[in-house]
Amino acid sequence: MKIALIFGITGQDGSYLARFLLKKKYIVHGVKRRSSSLNTSRIDDIYIEPFSNKKNFKLHYGDVTDSLSITSLINKIGPDEIYNLAAQSHVAVSFEVPEYTANADAIGPLRILESIKNSKNKIKFYQAGTSEMYGKVQEVPQDEKTNFYPRSPYGVAKVYAHWITKNYREAYNLFAANGILFNHESPHRGETFVTKKIVQALVKIKHKKQKKLFLGNLYAKRDWGHAKDYVVAMWKILQQKKADDFVIATGKQYSIKDFIKLVCNELNLKIKWKGIGINEKGYDQHGNCIIECKKKYFRPLEVDTLLGNSNKAKKILNWKPKYNIKLLVKEMVEYEIKSLN
Repeated sequence: MKIALIFGITGQDGSYLARFLLKKKYIVHGVKRRSSSLNTSRIDDIYIEPFSNKKNFKLHYGDVTDSLSITSLINKIGPDEIYNLAAQSHVAVSFEVPEYTANADAIGPLRILESIKNSKNKIKFYQAGTSEMYGKVQEVPQDEKTNFYPRSPYGVAKVYAHWITKNYREAYNLFAANGILFNHESPHRGETFVTKKIVQALVKIKHKKQKKLFLGNLYAKRDWGHAKDYVVAMWKILQQKKADDFVIATGKQYSIKDFIKLVCNELNLKIKWKGIGINEKGYDQHGNCIIECKKKYFRPLEVDTLLGNSNKAKKILNWKPKYNIKLLVKEMVEYEIKSLN
């Protein structure tokens, strides 16, 4: 049986990847940070699922900001594959805590790579990249050859992680690969991310448990997929004979306003828009303002458009997304409605 070590297992991607690997008969070890409150809600139910047991799924305390814990875990577990999904992953927050973001998102992967380099075992390494590395896009759509132009401390840190992964691959002949994943969502998405925030708020508004949703740039365009599809791509990247870098995306783009419309259609909630710019507001059928823009939700530097070209992944990995955005929205809405009850 193969052994996988996942940094960031308690996050959205980590929880889906753990389930996927367990179904593939892996022994899965996950790393979580010590916290004063429980932070394992996304993975607690794995212990009672039919494909899992306590022998093939284990959690460990650790942190990518602590090189000693990384080296200790790698030496103790002896993994065949390491997936680094750990990060301070919120773009807006990265402007508030840029130093911590750099420590976790840039130097964190370096610490793992250094431990792998010094290990006696052959270990395959996956680094989670992001479309935010493209930032102020130099071409549309973006692929593996598109130049990076990050517009946030998060994006900058991820560019470093991307290049240090390539550097260690070439300098030390490591199997170290990058996945440049465009936006991917799910019911397990964190509550501070815009898609989750929109779905959660509109479901509550529909059921009269919330009055208004506050947002920033309604016209930012993103390439949205489902996390379930994207963790399959991560695994496929590490099954290749040669390490390489891949863009993972749907190739379809929607604005924040488009996403709102899809959620409203699912909820049978009619919205009429009035005003322009930051004064644009959404009103329900009774004339109540339920969506409003606030300056504080705009980023210091906006990323207006992201659209991925994943032809390389389709050709080499034989990967393509199974979910479209309507199925994604439907699943997220149904989850939130159940959560209300």
